[in-house]
Amino acid sequence: MKIGCIGQGWIGKNYANDFEARGYDVIRYALEEPHVANKAAIATCDIVFIAVPTPTTPRGFDDSAIRNVLPLVGYGKIAVIKSTVLPGTTETLQGLFPDIFVLHSPEFLVESSAAYDAAHPNRNIIGVPYPNAVYREKAAAVLSVLPDTPYKKIMPARDAEFVKYAGNCFLFFKVMYMNLLYDVITASGSDWNNVREALIHDPRIGTSHSEPVHASRQGAKSGRGAGGHCFIKDFEVFRDMYRGVQDEYGNVLLAALKDKNIELLVNSSKDLDLLEGVYGDLTRYLSPLVSRVQTPTETYGLPGEQSHAQGR
Repeated sequence: MKIGCIGQGWIGKNYANDFEARGYDVIRYALEEPHVANKAAIATCDIVFIAVPTPTTPRGFDDSAIRNVLPLVGYGKIAVIKSTVLPGTTETLQGLFPDIFVLHSPEFLVESSAAYDAAHPNRNIIGVPYPNAVYREKAAAVLSVLPDTPYKKIMPARDAEFVKYAGNCFLFFKVMYMNLLYDVITASGSDWNNVREALIHDPRIGTSHSEPVHASRQGAKSGRGAGGHCFIKDFEVFRDMYRGVQDEYGNVLLAALKDKNIELLVNSSKDLDLLEGVYGDLTRYLSPLVSRVQTPTETYGLPGEQSHAQGR
């Protein structure tokens, strides 16, 4: 069994390292040296894992990096998209590339513990574009090369694609709540550390994402708000998807959370590069956010707010 790994950022690199450590023949391809020379060799791989950037930008969601590398996968081989993609993407890509099998498997690595997470996953999820025996067989083949885990499941690709957004946005909400809770506790003169310590011993809550001031990635500046490579962009995609529900109060709530998060990130100078990557020039956010509280009609523009993440 030969494994291909396209993309050698911190996600793709750690998956490739784990496959090699378990004895698989691994071909790594990326645009950077020395992996760029392996482009043609990807076609010889039985299963190809794709971990390339899929950013949310001011122009919308961009999955062009995936579309650009899928033609490298050999005829009849399996492509497993590890990148976060909009629900429905795997079905669309399977239609565009009918000579290969396109599956989706959301990744759950944390940057600070990525090597351990790749080798010891807490779940393996494989999404298939069509619920038939052929695709279930291909999905089972993918599960067979991944490290064993207590929870493994084959499901429709749309459901698998939602899993990553569901998890990241849940944690986004938790970070935002902890920041609001921190403010109300300190404003009342109570001790945040005492309250937090007692709170996180509730097993339903736990320690994860409970610090209002933290660094979202290795080497980054600590600050407040939900930052990092995933939370900002994935929450913006969720906001865009929720517009389809046509729930005015829900949309106002999500827009308020977006603005509050931008305020926290900007005022603590945290992850401004990632923030600009999603929203573009931050000038239009700075003065109104830091100088006064805005009303929903001023900030959120409902109804008819322009969709941010649809299209490319």
